Amino acid sequence: MLVLSLDSSSTASVALARDGEVLERFDTTDTRSHAEALAPAVQDLMARTGLTGEDLDGILVGIGPGPFTGLRAGLVSARALGFAWNLPVYGLCSLDAVAHHVVPLALEAGEPEFVVATDARRKELYFRRYRLTGSHDRPEAVPAGEPGVAAPEDLPGMPCYGSGAGLYPDRVPRLAAQGTDVAPSAADLARAAWALTSRGGALSTDTTPLYLRESDARVPGAPKRATS
Repeated sequence: MLVLSLDSSSTASVALARDGEVLERFDTTDTRSHAEALAPAVQDLMARTGLTGEDLDGILVGIGPGPFTGLRAGLVSARALGFAWNLPVYGLCSLDAVAHHVVPLALEAGEPEFVVATDARRKELYFRRYRLTGSHDRPEAVPAGEPGVAAPEDLPGMPCYGSGAGLYPDRVPRLAAQGTDVAPSAADLARAAWALTSRGGALSTDTTPLYLRESDARVPGAPKRATS
């Protein structure tokens, strides 16, 4: 299965992957230029591989959780490409990408359950619990709860991985020894999706964003009437 993967829940990233093997990828460290970065990145990756939309089997997008504006940029881009190329668009929790990335670290540390956290701003973290399953030769991270948002000290008391953990090393209940700088990426999202389908799971076509809270933007109120 050849997929174009996008994630903008943290930074902007794009990847082309076949059966979980990443062919090309693009990642930026800028957390505030998602809309400007995604379209040129997709165009560049497709050009470098010589692929067109007709070669793809689907579009994969991280549905968050993430900040309102950045997350929306990735979702809109994925839906627009799916419409233009007549391809199915699949959604996957962005935290699952980080969980897949840190599986070897959790296995090495003997941690059968752990938490993944990313920056939610407002001095809070997005988080999700995971547990290791599968064989020792082929371990996998399976969600053990729904995504949430909380203050760092209110996270579950188990090893915490992800870029959010690295922001508050003295406040999370239990910091993982490694992997506290890992942010969601389109490449890891594609690998996590392949791991899911390989164990018999199905990708969802639900691309409803996981905002988990209200947008910071507010509709201005009516102007006050001037008095003489």
